[in-house]
Amino acid sequence: MRKSQASPALARVARNTYFKAIQSAKRVHWSQFLADVDLRSVWDGRKIGAGRAPDRFPSFEHASSPTQINNTLFQPFFPPRPSPPPPLILPAFKEVPPVLPAEVSSALRKSSHTSAPGPSRIPYSIWKQVHKANERLLPSLFTPLLTHGYNPLAMMRANGIVLDTPGKPDYRTPSSFRLIVLLETVSKILERLSALRLASAARSLGHLHPNQCGSLAGRAVSTVSLLLLTKSA
Repeated sequence: MRKSQASPALARVARNTYFKAIQSAKRVHWSQFLADVDLRSVWDGRKIGAGRAPDRFPSFEHASSPTQINNTLFQPFFPPRPSPPPPLILPAFKEVPPVLPAEVSSALRKSSHTSAPGPSRIPYSIWKQVHKANERLLPSLFTPLLTHGYNPLAMMRANGIVLDTPGKPDYRTPSSFRLIVLLETVSKILERLSALRLASAARSLGHLHPNQCGSLAGRAVSTVSLLLLTKSA
């Protein structure tokens, strides 16, 4: 066999061997993953086994360029609204206590490292490192905002991610898509601080039902099970 004739044959053999090795490695890795699956990774295995449908890119009539597609989606998601009133001098609420480092630690503890950040691209892991290095920095930032009841517009910026809604018969209209808003992580920390304070105040004032368990510290699945057993007894 001439060299020119042997090269394509050797290339086919090498190609087939290469792809067979990849398939074999995938099977071994999947078998090992299933053998080591636990309560946390079992849902990941279910997602991998089910597969993921391909993303649908918006394709609308009279919208051929990215700018036109963006405007077509922007109008139903963000309808026009009246102009905001001019800024006023906000009075301070004297009864608002200053933010403590422990409050910030509690808010950051509920923040996931895998959460997508907003336009600044600052993840929660950075804020955790900042708070670890200087625990007075974030409280000094949040205390004036809570004292005046103000959330700056710079902290309310967000990135919008358009995703297709599964099961729609037609994907030529904006209603077949949904929008995920990625807010600034520092704004979410401020929201968690406010939520923790509101929950504590509502609990101490008796504004919550005794059976309320969601979004309350110290109440978990065991509390719900105990309440159900008590009611059924």
